[in-house]
Amino acid sequence: MGAGMKELKITKKAFGKASGIACDLYTLTNSKGMSMSVTNYGGIVTALSIPDKNGTFSDVALGYNDVESYVKNNPYFGALIGRYGNRIANAAFTLEGVTYNLAANNGVNNLHGGIKSFDKVVWNVKEKTAADAVGLELTYVSKDGEEGFPGTLRVTVVYWLTNANEFKIEYSAVTDKTTIVNLTQHSYFNLAGEGSGDILNHEVMLNADRYTPVNENLIPTGDLASVKGTPLDFTLTQKVGERIDADFQQLKFGKGYDHNWVINQKSPGKMTLAATVHEPKTGRFMEVFTTEPGVQLYTGNFLDGTAIGKSGKPYEFRNGLCLETQHFPDSPNKPEFPSVALKPGATYQTATTYKFSAR
Repeated sequence: MGAGMKELKITKKAFGKASGIACDLYTLTNSKGMSMSVTNYGGIVTALSIPDKNGTFSDVALGYNDVESYVKNNPYFGALIGRYGNRIANAAFTLEGVTYNLAANNGVNNLHGGIKSFDKVVWNVKEKTAADAVGLELTYVSKDGEEGFPGTLRVTVVYWLTNANEFKIEYSAVTDKTTIVNLTQHSYFNLAGEGSGDILNHEVMLNADRYTPVNENLIPTGDLASVKGTPLDFTLTQKVGERIDADFQQLKFGKGYDHNWVINQKSPGKMTLAATVHEPKTGRFMEVFTTEPGVQLYTGNFLDGTAIGKSGKPYEFRNGLCLETQHFPDSPNKPEFPSVALKPGATYQTATTYKFSAR
């Protein structure tokens, strides 16, 4: 190892209890000093410490200091989301002629898998090491009928922290009965540092010429609309706050950005740049690569100061942003969208990488 190179390592400590179950906190550190903390409760990424342009490290992920706070009030900070990320209209879908009813936990819709979904279960964890990365393999068996979904789903998610300052996620799942799957990661980022105010000056680029417009319940209409000439055009880098309050119906529905963009993929399933985010003050830069066809930009429009974060500061309106890579919302009810069905004998496989640097 060269001068200043640190060792790749994983440490583990107690993190409190969720419904009487003792939970752990794993901290992964790469050779450059970047670190990521993850708890087995909900597969939650609780912290992500990255350098700015001067080499100063800050935690850029919104979250809490103990598991009890996540149990009490968590708008999905850092969570692993499943079985179905995003919304399903009227909390129901039909698959192979059978209608399945889910919990309506978001108005009339099902959101992020229901009431006790993947973000609220305790995952099994196995530590992993590679030549240039440390990782955690998270596994969970979701039983047939859990939260209303068909089939026993065996899920494996690997989180890697690489020496290239990447947070890599590899998702896979198998089922014993046809089901639907759409896994994602719900970290809220503030590249100026968590607890440092709003994200309106973050500069965002989305590699997407189209998006899926929504109705007042935030359910896609089924159209793939052009972003051209709308406040949803991020094909050229724009400040988040530039047009977030524009007089535009879609923004009123979402109280800001809370939409799914259709990534410009050259070929489906291939790793593609989906988004970049730059924080001008610190110079921190994040690139998002994914095999998924969509990405949800959510600007923390429902944060209201009731969640008190790690540094003791309340997380107010728009104090963090999410870039959730995914299949499109309500796909089970939209045959024209890419399919989210998983059949026995097939393997669900997707990957997403968040790469951090400074400029």
